[in-house]
Amino acid sequence: MAEETVSPEFARATSTAERVRINDNELAVEVLGPEGAPVIIAHHGAPGLGSRAEPRASFGRLSDEYRVVVFDARGSGESEGSGEFSHEQWAADIDGLRKWIGAERIIMAGGSYGGFMAMEYAIRYPERVAALVLRDTAADNSHAALARENALASDRVDIDMEKFDRIDEGRVRDDDDLRDCWREILPLYDFTYDPEATERKVQATPYRYEAHNYAFSKNLPNYDLTPSLPSIQAPTLLTVGRTDWITPVSCSETIAGLIPDARLEIFERSGHSPQIEQAEEWTAVVRGFLHDVCPPTTSPR
Repeated sequence: MAEETVSPEFARATSTAERVRINDNELAVEVLGPEGAPVIIAHHGAPGLGSRAEPRASFGRLSDEYRVVVFDARGSGESEGSGEFSHEQWAADIDGLRKWIGAERIIMAGGSYGGFMAMEYAIRYPERVAALVLRDTAADNSHAALARENALASDRVDIDMEKFDRIDEGRVRDDDDLRDCWREILPLYDFTYDPEATERKVQATPYRYEAHNYAFSKNLPNYDLTPSLPSIQAPTLLTVGRTDWITPVSCSETIAGLIPDARLEIFERSGHSPQIEQAEEWTAVVRGFLHDVCPPTTSPR
C-alpha cells in the first residue's frame, strides 16, 4: 500500500475540531460542506480505537454536495469520556448532534462498529432518518465467531490468540495493552497485507481502552438487531469488501435480507475498508445512491 493510501480509519485526527457539548459530554466535531445541503452524520468504527478521521476522509468526499458531520464518539479520539458507553447513550449523542446541526432528518452513515450505531439510531429514531449508508458491518454478535475462525485460518501471520481474545472480549489492561492487541490483529484487515503500512496505523491510532472494553464486554455479548431491522423504512445501502474477515459478506447479506429493499454492493478487491481500498468505486456507488434517495440541493464544486 502506498504511503498516501494508508487507511485514515486508524489515523489520529489532526484537523481542528469544534468542541460541542452534547448530553453533558464534550465531543470533538467537524462539519464539512455547504449550509442548507442534506446532512450526513457519519459514525466511525472501533470504539476506543476509531476517530472522525475515517469518516472525514471517506464521506468528506461528498461534502461538495452534502453537509457532512463527523465526530469522535463519547470515549474515543479527542472527545470526553464521561458517563457510560452504551448503544443507547451513543445513539442519544447522535441525536444531540442532529439537533445541534439543525437538521430535522439526516442521512445516517457508519462502518464496522459505526454501522452498529447507524442501525441502532435508525431503529431508535426512525422519524429522523432519511437514508442509511452502512459499510462492512453486522446486525448481531454472531460475526464474532466467524471472525475468530477467519483469524485462525489466516496464512498471513500467526495470531497470538491470547491477545486476540483479550481485545475481542474487552479485557485489555490499559492503552498500551490495547495497542499491543491491536497490532496483533491489524494484519487481517486489508485486501493486500503491507507490514509497514500496518505499523504506521498502529502508531497513528488514538487509544482509549475504557470505551473499547465497555463496548466489547458489555454491549456486544447481547447485541442483536435482527428482530428490529424489518422495521427500518429508510432507503438503505450496504457496502462490503469481498475478503472482510471481521464482518464477512454474509453479515451484510443478512442485513440486506431483513431491511426492506436494501441495496447491497460487494467490492471484490477490498477487505474491511472498500472506502479506502477501492475509494473511487465506493464513492461513486454511495454518491449515486444518495442522488437517488436524497438529491443534493447544490451542484458539485
